[in-house]
Amino acid sequence: MKYVLIIPDGAADFPLDELDGKTAFEAARTPNMDRLSKMGRLGTAATTPQGMPCGSDVCCMSVLGYDPRKYHKGRAPLEAAALGIPLAATDWIFRVNLITVIDGQMQDHSAGHISDQEGRVLLTEFAQGIESSGGLPGMTLYPGVSYRNIMVDSSGERDWSELVTTAPHDVPGESMRKHLPMGGEHAELLNRMVAQSEVIFAEHEINQTRRELGVNPATHVWPWGQGQRPTMESFEERFGLKGAMITAVDLLAGISTFIGWDRLAVPGQTSYHDNDYKASGEHGIAALEKYDLVCIHIEAPDEASHAADAKTKVAAIEAIDTHVVGPVLDHLLKNETAYGGWRILMMPDHYTRVATRKHDATPVPFVVAGKNVRAVVSKTFNEENANDSDLHVKHGHELMEYFLFSGLD
Repeated sequence: MKYVLIIPDGAADFPLDELDGKTAFEAARTPNMDRLSKMGRLGTAATTPQGMPCGSDVCCMSVLGYDPRKYHKGRAPLEAAALGIPLAATDWIFRVNLITVIDGQMQDHSAGHISDQEGRVLLTEFAQGIESSGGLPGMTLYPGVSYRNIMVDSSGERDWSELVTTAPHDVPGESMRKHLPMGGEHAELLNRMVAQSEVIFAEHEINQTRRELGVNPATHVWPWGQGQRPTMESFEERFGLKGAMITAVDLLAGISTFIGWDRLAVPGQTSYHDNDYKASGEHGIAALEKYDLVCIHIEAPDEASHAADAKTKVAAIEAIDTHVVGPVLDHLLKNETAYGGWRILMMPDHYTRVATRKHDATPVPFVVAGKNVRAVVSKTFNEENANDSDLHVKHGHELMEYFLFSGLD
């Protein structure tokens, strides 16, 4: 038996005027998603537990079958694990974005999707600048991918449990000062860090060049998503299956590390619409020879939503349909006997609304198809049809067990 989980990150949405009152799923040409939907079961799943933030850390943990209320200890530790950063149980870990602030307002959580090389130079020089001024004792900065970086407080002297921080992609167009870190006795240390970055980055040659090119500069660092290392049971211990993850996002790779999955390298895979969708699909298919379950995560719809780019969001969904869903489904149908059956689960982790550029905790649409899954109605895949179905999972993490074992006894 083989399983494939496909996550088009942030692809769910509400109807948009620029799409003639349709959602991106409704506007996109998706013959393969619709084929899957008509042979399987549509439903919705609430992937954001009440009172928790709606983000990929929480929601993807739910999708993968782990209750965030039990296992979630912060977003940053998950990403740190993907970078191979050694973490002690007493360490506090932060995500540090490079952001763009214009006239005091949060304009871009990614500093114009800054390149790895530019981001690394800026973060390294920032770290050197604040170290010389004694600004971050006991804290270490680690460059990551593009605008995403990690900071670890290994001093053992600070308790950050009362700290409140804000994800920059949750407050586009809002006042930066309104959302600075607050709470606990050490928040001011982080606020000084943000202020120092403004000075260090202001006239940096990388930012001067980016302004000349008409792209957003990196004006500040932004610490958020703090937490400590979680303890999670392996997926194989819980479900008896060996899994693998295909993703361009360290967050997903970090969750995979904690649940004992391998992260598979895919040349050409990125978080944006320049992603090599075809390679994602091909590597996912190839991985089925070694693994029981393969997850293919595509970030592009989420990034397009954060950029308020409905056209690119539709294009990303169509590319996932053509190069991932279609080839995977065809391969499984062709090898059904050899595999002893198969199942596919396709679902976004959360809504990301083009209109607001923010995540939304509305229960997401999903489709399950494959062995012993009986279609109740024959409908295309979109939010409205999923909402009209009779299958609604109140606790999103429970969907994984349904996907893996329901009806197979």
